[in-house]
Amino acid sequence: MIAADARSAAHALLSWYVDAGVDEAILPTPVDRLRPAAKPAASTPSAASGGAVRSIPSAGYAPQALPPRPAAAAPRAPQAELDRPAEAARDAARAATTLEELNAAIDGFDGCGLKITATNTVFADGVAGADVMVVGEAPGADEDRQGKPFVGVSGQLLDRMLASVGLSRSETVYITNILPWRPPGNRQPTPAEIATCIPFVERHIELAAPKVLLFAGGTSAKSLMGRKEGITRLRGTWIDWPRPNLGGSIPALATYHPAYLLRSPGQKSSAWKDLLALRRRLDEVAKAT
Repeated sequence: MIAADARSAAHALLSWYVDAGVDEAILPTPVDRLRPAAKPAASTPSAASGGAVRSIPSAGYAPQALPPRPAAAAPRAPQAELDRPAEAARDAARAATTLEELNAAIDGFDGCGLKITATNTVFADGVAGADVMVVGEAPGADEDRQGKPFVGVSGQLLDRMLASVGLSRSETVYITNILPWRPPGNRQPTPAEIATCIPFVERHIELAAPKVLLFAGGTSAKSLMGRKEGITRLRGTWIDWPRPNLGGSIPALATYHPAYLLRSPGQKSSAWKDLLALRRRLDEVAKAT
């Protein structure tokens, strides 16, 4: 029987592999799964046994009894263990009173496995304190290399989308993601990874204090809106996003992620309607102040 400490070490290693994106076992030699399986050789009844077939083990071989299969798979980790990184992130986020302090807190945080495989911590880009804050999902390869959000092909499309309604990251927009580190291979972030990083982005929004929020993509919208519907149902509808630490709320709108629009250009007309709604709300806010 494996000792308890060895079992815990093996569990921790497997959990680290999953967090790093290693979720498949690769054999040292390729397997041709299209090749028909070889038929087993037919057994020949022994004359000495009167036609009865007996199983004769090879020399030096003693059949071993296999351990019983567990009735149900054990949970990956107790819920308390999964909650600890999120609690640590929440405490670190609340302690930050400026964007600079929050950036330092995120950069020094070691409670998320994504940081191990990422090249850079991607904090933000644009104008801090701008009226519009765009919150995307997670950095991609280009963002990971440069340490800035939305700098790849989808970022170029985002810039054109914002420019179509008179906005720009160099003057009137502030941009971040719900995750500051790139998931390996651009895979979908896990619920545990999102739960760990959400306190940071919530505090980020509070400290940036935008007048309007734009959630780009389903992961961002569902995580910050606290909803389970897909982006197709969430987009185009305004909500009041409640600030968790300061009270009050900020009007927020969800839309398609630019990367999705590159794959599905037919949805650009819907995204254009969202941008027009964003422009109208900004104009209303400007008149009210």
